[in-house]
Amino acid sequence: MDVVVVGGGIVGVSSAYYLAERGADVTLLEKASLGSGSTDRAAGGIRAQFSTTVSIELSKRSIEVWERFEEDFHTDIEYRRPGYMYVARTGSTADRLREAIPFQNDHGVESEFLSPEEAVEYVPGLRTDSYVGTAYCPTDGFADPHLGLQGFSRAATGVGAEIRTGVEVTDLEAEDGGVSVGTTDGTYDPEYVVVAAGSWSPKVAGMAGVDLPVSPRRRQAMVVDPESPVPESNPLVTDLDAGCYFRPERDGKALVGGHFDEADPEQDPDRYRTSTDLDWTVEAIEEVSGVADYFGPASEIVRGWAGLYAVTPDHHPIIEESRPGLVVATGFSGHGFMQSPATGQVVAELVLDGEARTVDVSALRADRFERGEALSETYFSA
Repeated sequence: MDVVVVGGGIVGVSSAYYLAERGADVTLLEKASLGSGSTDRAAGGIRAQFSTTVSIELSKRSIEVWERFEEDFHTDIEYRRPGYMYVARTGSTADRLREAIPFQNDHGVESEFLSPEEAVEYVPGLRTDSYVGTAYCPTDGFADPHLGLQGFSRAATGVGAEIRTGVEVTDLEAEDGGVSVGTTDGTYDPEYVVVAAGSWSPKVAGMAGVDLPVSPRRRQAMVVDPESPVPESNPLVTDLDAGCYFRPERDGKALVGGHFDEADPEQDPDRYRTSTDLDWTVEAIEEVSGVADYFGPASEIVRGWAGLYAVTPDHHPIIEESRPGLVVATGFSGHGFMQSPATGQVVAELVLDGEARTVDVSALRADRFERGEALSETYFSA
């Protein structure tokens, strides 16, 4: 079967790999370079702490791949598993976290609710006076998204996929049982097209008359050299009330991110500002300094950047066959890297088998919003 995958981020490259591994004749088209969209700007979180079954299952099945990625794909992705911790400043936020834990445990996620005093065992610098409770999962962690992309890319070409960069899709038709892809370098007539172009997916799918409720939203992050080193054993810590997070980087440094402005305008993915804003940088340092005492006035900024979340109204992706011959996998709302292995497997199943088996993604159809069946997620950030 001939398949064209549109999008050279990690969801697209993972999909190309799993399709080609199963014998499909795959061509991946990326208008710029691999990872140049959101993958190389991601924070690299890998977690199963969610409050919907489909999110947990996508992450669990992906974690199975990440755990053996170095062995199976011959690539060290610098995967570390010091855990994820969500901290709550208010009773209502603590209640949300506490209520999700039995559900997670029932789905095999080893999360637990900790008091701030108990949480200090894992985050020695935590400012306990600021919090009323925390949720912690020791099996969550993070890795390097670019290294993961490289591993999938090499594996995809190794099983026969053709990856073409610098080729932009200019026209897409999927009707009357046929699919046609017009590009800046010729026309393709595959049996299936997979749209996995992140924030560019609405534009690509829209060429074929498919309306995707996916909105590009700008998010910023930076590497900080803090006043005191952040231990490598420190989990990724997210303050849901303050809207910030941090995780250990190399040599005691920290990756810091967050969103603080109530305004969150939709972005043009081809024309948004890719460097950090000065006011955001100042506010981010102030916020994380209130989370843990690693940060303070002497902290130094090493580098910063901005990327895009492809956001849906319920912060869950759209994974479906939108019309015959056209499969969509997009709108991961910041979770694309962590869930890319399972997504690639599901995409291959939708194309080659007609249904998903690795994870039941029927709840992720785009028409859920019209049906009034949007999903509800307790955990949004990082």
